[in-house]
Amino acid sequence: MADRNGFFYFLLVSILVSVAIISSDALSTSFYQKVCPEALPTIKKVVTDAINRERRMGASLLRLHFHDCFVNGCDGSVLLDDTPTITGEKTANANKNSARGFEIVDRIKSEVNRVCGAQVVSCADILAVAARDSVVQLGGKTWKVELGRRDSTRASRDDANSALPNPINMDLNALINNFKKVGLDEKDLVVLSGGHTIGFSQCSSFKNRIYSESNIDPLFARNRKLTCPPSGGDTKLAPFDPTAAKFDTLYFKNLVRRRGLLHSDQVLFNGSSTDALVRRYSTNAAAFAADFGKSMIKMGRNKPLEGNSGQIRVNCRRIN
Repeated sequence: MADRNGFFYFLLVSILVSVAIISSDALSTSFYQKVCPEALPTIKKVVTDAINRERRMGASLLRLHFHDCFVNGCDGSVLLDDTPTITGEKTANANKNSARGFEIVDRIKSEVNRVCGAQVVSCADILAVAARDSVVQLGGKTWKVELGRRDSTRASRDDANSALPNPINMDLNALINNFKKVGLDEKDLVVLSGGHTIGFSQCSSFKNRIYSESNIDPLFARNRKLTCPPSGGDTKLAPFDPTAAKFDTLYFKNLVRRRGLLHSDQVLFNGSSTDALVRRYSTNAAAFAADFGKSMIKMGRNKPLEGNSGQIRVNCRRIN
């Protein structure tokens, strides 16, 4: 009898999901409200536990959502492992030996599958919600995540290499154009770069800046050189700002002081059109918090798969 009841529950949930998908013309903040109201609380629980175990994980999960959305839209493609027929995004230049948090996504997927009783929540949506919950867990303000994305059945390392911004040598105009390709403007570039208020970067990404660039505070450069030698040590880590596990505005204060860790950070404050916005966020935490949520929502709208496009993956690492 229990098995029979379980089957009918599974069937009911599947029907409800199908109805939601067919009737959905756009992403919605209430997408899972009827089909699985426990989905979002479950994601939050796993994210909170992961960050309590390792504070750095919050930045890693936020970064996964960024890197997913910038390559052919927010479709969960960044999560796919390589196969004989897929050379995915995990080995792209910006992700190789750098992107992390995949095991946390696996845990989330397993838990939401269990509480929902069916394949209801997409991996792409998991990334979007986990990014928001990570920011909140580290002291940032919340925003309403639009949901209803489906998962891609393809991934491309070449696409990732061409789409993801290069932190080492992109000037401001190149960054503006890079963001424009995914529907984001100059303001979005500045505010979303503020995501670097949490997390760390590898020496290989800022080595050229601390040894070769002039628009850098000498003391800051000297301190970074202590853990990032001119040759070797490429995987050694440095925080983007001194409060790497706190979502605050110190990132922008550092830019004003010429203490941006990456080249792509400091070009935002270097006598250019974005200086005023950087200075505003450096002194107005409320403005940054409000605008960050708006830009995250905007980024999350980049070419989502909806309706009957794509699939809801059983395992986020591979197509069904």
